[in-house]
Amino acid sequence: MDSGASHPDIEVIVVNYNAGDALTDCVLSILRQNMPLRVTVFDNASSDSSIPRLRQAIEENKNVRIISGDENPGFASAVNLAARELAAESQYLLIVNPDAKLLPGALKALRSALEQDPHAALAGPLVVDRQGIPMRGTVRRFPAPGSALWTFTGIWRLGRWLPALRGVEQTGSLPSGTVEAEAVSGACMMLKKAEFFAAGCMDGAYGLHCEDLDLMFRLHQRGFHCLYVPSARVIHDQGISSASRPVWVHWQKHRGMQRFFQKFQAKQASFPFRWLVIAGIWLRFAVTLPAAWLRS
Repeated sequence: MDSGASHPDIEVIVVNYNAGDALTDCVLSILRQNMPLRVTVFDNASSDSSIPRLRQAIEENKNVRIISGDENPGFASAVNLAARELAAESQYLLIVNPDAKLLPGALKALRSALEQDPHAALAGPLVVDRQGIPMRGTVRRFPAPGSALWTFTGIWRLGRWLPALRGVEQTGSLPSGTVEAEAVSGACMMLKKAEFFAAGCMDGAYGLHCEDLDLMFRLHQRGFHCLYVPSARVIHDQGISSASRPVWVHWQKHRGMQRFFQKFQAKQASFPFRWLVIAGIWLRFAVTLPAAWLRS
């Protein structure tokens, strides 16, 4: 690393909950980026050995600090609590899931993209699985009632031929170069720190899921856009932290969908349509609940 913890240019927040060895892999991949940074790991009352394993791996590394919570306030609230401790000198904030691993050069590519675009407030990488296949949600659209319906039903796959049927997901091949995007993956996102605070940080009313889209949407309302930066690559072992409580996570996902709709879109919809959308969200929850239950 080319700078000490006292003057980090990039602050990194990792919210951990029972991520096991993935947490250590995540933090070490960040430290190997050779950038002036500091990592804050906020632990949401994990019951596994992820924090002891991390402490053993990093020893007395002054560029990593661990905050252990006595309870689990949710992902967004944990990010906000960790953000209170960020250094005044830092310009950028990276929020990354503990089951994500940054490949060499990812951090530098994200920062360079934000440096070169004064109207961008957030940048996201190409998120791939262990086989190097791009993951769903790497580039997204903001959910609207219609596009969400097409996504839920699978009709979105026809969007490459019929644009009116496009869902929330990207159709076709991902862009090969840096481009503006409505939304990117929340598994790893770099922000201009000043804009993160100006937007009001994360909405702590979300438990898990959709808090990242909420933040991106509020940045969009403030006149900023997101960037998709494919030269930055991140491997995401999705669902490690969620594996111990899949039903709770499934519920939180749909609760987040409802909050996003009610917060940003419901006021523009008629009363019957508003309740139709909410009913659709919870109908989807009920239909897909057995699969989540079987994972528990």
